[in-house]
Amino acid sequence: MTRPITAGVDGTEESLAALDWAAREAVRRGLPLRVVHAWRFHEGLHTADRDTQHGWVSDGVSDAVRAFSARHPELRTSVDVVEAGAVEALVAAAAEAEMLVLGSRGHGTVVGFLLGSVGQQVIAGTNRPVVLVRAGNEPAAEAAGRDVVVGQQGGPQDSAAALRFAFETAAARGATVRAVRAWTLPPVFAYSPGSLKLLDDAGGLEPFERKALSEALQPWRERFPQVRVAEHIEMGSAGQVLLSVAGGAQLMVVGRRAHRTAVGARIGSVAHGVLHHAECPVAVVPHE
Repeated sequence: MTRPITAGVDGTEESLAALDWAAREAVRRGLPLRVVHAWRFHEGLHTADRDTQHGWVSDGVSDAVRAFSARHPELRTSVDVVEAGAVEALVAAAAEAEMLVLGSRGHGTVVGFLLGSVGQQVIAGTNRPVVLVRAGNEPAAEAAGRDVVVGQQGGPQDSAAALRFAFETAAARGATVRAVRAWTLPPVFAYSPGSLKLLDDAGGLEPFERKALSEALQPWRERFPQVRVAEHIEMGSAGQVLLSVAGGAQLMVVGRRAHRTAVGARIGSVAHGVLHHAECPVAVVPHE
């Protein structure tokens, strides 16, 4: 089954930027584009019944999509106006999609509230990649010379889904994958005779981390031999190291494990920090 690239739209500038990004990516990958808008029936509008209101919303969304479709006449596009809450509709749409693309607003503490209200719940609630795009994102940002940056951590399988997404995207764009692995000095009590021997065999901490990154990348280099790869090893927190190289990126790819707490779903500190502060689009890919 061919999965579409799905864009969630709500009429905001950010969601229209996401729609444009999704359309370009669908053309590159030869996939259909699905546009989803969630709405609620307003009983207070006594002069308009449910069908009338649905028609108004559908017409508005279709008008917006028509403008983008004209730029990509070869693109197969469908529009679905769903009567449901935003989170419910977007999670359901993501389940049937190759990826879900959403708009993302500015920086700072206000963004934390906005992201937490819908975006964070959607990211944590789906097992499909979710791409967040800021207003003002332009096709020029995808020009040659800008890397697809991906974070790698743990063993070869821990970031496999994020690496796959990064390599597939870079292959479609003719871009370089910049794979980033951050490392910190472990506390003394974390050492064991076995780990000390591994470190000694590798020649120290930094060579050990470099070897781990190289081993994680090897199967993807073999699967995508046409994709150029740059390896970046740096001491520091994963979020800070990723953001330090984000300025030259056309896309940032991070993996995530969703954590459920008493106050709702959390997506992890690295993904959370990158989503707040990276200027480029960010793809959050769930671990397999």
